Amino acid sequence: MLRRQWISRLFTAAALLAAPMAFAEVEAPDVMIKRISSDVMASVKADAAIQKGDVGRVVALVDAKIMPNVNFSRMTSMAVGRHWRQASPEQQKQLQDEFKTLLVRTYAGALSEVRDQTLSFKPMRSRPEDTEVVVRSEVRGRGEPIQLDYRLEKTPEGWKIYDLNVLGSWLVENYRNQFAQEIGSKGIDGLIASLVQRNKAAASAKAS
Repeated sequence: MLRRQWISRLFTAAALLAAPMAFAEVEAPDVMIKRISSDVMASVKADAAIQKGDVGRVVALVDAKIMPNVNFSRMTSMAVGRHWRQASPEQQKQLQDEFKTLLVRTYAGALSEVRDQTLSFKPMRSRPEDTEVVVRSEVRGRGEPIQLDYRLEKTPEGWKIYDLNVLGSWLVENYRNQFAQEIGSKGIDGLIASLVQRNKAAASAKAS
């Protein structure tokens, strides 16, 4: 049970291995992930406040080093699925904002649990002209290695993560199933209200 809970948190926290690059030249996606993962994990392990669960410090790290490298617009639209086009521009903005807050809180919780985990990357199969790729890796620590894959797309701002896979389960698909049930029973506004409530509950739990 504990392993399953840890895997679940890691699943939604996998984007912690992405951070902004200050290079004018765009690096290959696998090289980028390898480079920034060591920086992020080193920062977490060296920060005593994060190790103690300081929410403010963790959220600041997430906002600074993780969020700029995730395509939340595409991730949210994919998670909402066919209902995305039915949403008004205002509803789309609310969905994206609340979905981002949900993931930031989840990432923050997982970051505080990083201890002695390491990453092992697999050779990436792609062509120079590809604009979408998958970077495959494994998280190694206690127990069996955990599969951790990234779907990235090439944008004018560089490579962006838009989906994650742990143990064969893709993040977007997981949320799409949850969101479809919410929309089916309560509509788009119902999904927004549910996300707002989840985020408020998470914030209250961290504050207590």
